[in-house]
Amino acid sequence: MSIQRKHVTIFTDGACSGNPGPGGWGAILRYNQVEKELSGGEKETTNNRMELTAAISALSALKEPCKVTLYSDSKYLVDGMSKGWAKGWRAKGWRKSDGKPALNPDLWQQLLDLFERHEVELVWIKGHNEHPENERCDRLAVAESKKFA
Repeated sequence: MSIQRKHVTIFTDGACSGNPGPGGWGAILRYNQVEKELSGGEKETTNNRMELTAAISALSALKEPCKVTLYSDSKYLVDGMSKGWAKGWRAKGWRKSDGKPALNPDLWQQLLDLFERHEVELVWIKGHNEHPENERCDRLAVAESKKFA
């Protein structure tokens, strides 16, 4: 007998002013008709770290294992997880196929752990393309980054 998991839709985005520089992230979690917004930032970070942090923070906010559809405009996040790059880097001691160190292994490890807990489908969406939730997440992320500027 399989357990019926709640289906949660998540939208995430990251922003950085300079790369590295002050950054922020935003996330919207939706379950049925209930929405929750999350956001945060760091004084010195990169856009990719903020994209990964948005997904980690949103997935970490779920109180039980869920079925998740996660929308992101980050190819780095979507490809890193859906194409198995992060698993490959971990298997090689956080080294890429060219032998160079993989960036952000701390965040990739957290994501891999969260993907084991939740059943996650990643969906890439084009950024800054009038997608309402992506635009909302972008506004949250930019507002957070400005707190550190």
